[in-house]
Amino acid sequence: MAAISVRTGPRRRRSVEGRQRVRDGLTDTLIHLLLLVVAVIVIFPLLWVVGSSFGPSGGLANASPVPENATFDNYVHLFTQTNYGRWYLNSLYVAVINMVGSVGLSALCGWVFARIRFRGRKASMLGILILQMFPSFLTAIAVYMLFLNFGLLDSLTGLALVSIAAALPYNTWLMKGYTDNLPASLDEAAALDGAGRLTIFRKIVLPLMRPMLTFVAITSFTVPWMDFILPRLLLQSSGKQTVALGLFQMITDQYSNDFTTFAAGAVVLAVPITILYIALQRHLVTGAMAGAEKG
Repeated sequence: MAAISVRTGPRRRRSVEGRQRVRDGLTDTLIHLLLLVVAVIVIFPLLWVVGSSFGPSGGLANASPVPENATFDNYVHLFTQTNYGRWYLNSLYVAVINMVGSVGLSALCGWVFARIRFRGRKASMLGILILQMFPSFLTAIAVYMLFLNFGLLDSLTGLALVSIAAALPYNTWLMKGYTDNLPASLDEAAALDGAGRLTIFRKIVLPLMRPMLTFVAITSFTVPWMDFILPRLLLQSSGKQTVALGLFQMITDQYSNDFTTFAAGAVVLAVPITILYIALQRHLVTGAMAGAEKG
């Protein structure tokens, strides 16, 4: 009897392992199918826009993911017959200021809330938490009246300041949460060596915050780059329009319904974001690997 159980034991284990391999194979197959479906859903509209930008000029009837006679006429028309260049520079100006300001302020505020104990700290953190729950467009009327009273309407710099203020609560919480996970012993060791608080922040904490700084930089550049509500509210003259306003006007004006030129503008619009992500993604990957090794 013992000999029979010895012989059947390995067979049972092999049977269990075989069923487990089948289940794992089915799971992997379903995951890959799901990823394939998601990829098709995401990529097809992008291919449609890119293909339409190289198609014959005209409306939606001439748009196609694979144009028969590819041409650069839409791009030439975009930069010669419209103010796309001016819109592009305006958006770039606002996005860069918002990125630099958001990264600097949120890093400093997050470090202060994470490392320094002061009176009113909990109340301030609670206020920031409440503020980040409300979308920025809910304060549109208040922002408009404030800008009207201070003479900041139709100002690209004012638009950048509003974008920084709108994203500051959320970015501050991100930075605080990340800084809380950094070892405080590094700060204490530097303080024993005579380093001041700003020196500790600049030379020790700030380099360790690089992955989160990279994430905030990318998001802070992307949001105003594609924002439509605040520019529509605060910008009035045609020379101060951003790309979002210009492209919207390009397809909604009753005398202009050129969707292929609009597609060309959308393709060019994606170039800076793509370059920025490619240039900074190594910092994100390095930070993720460092966090995994630390964990």
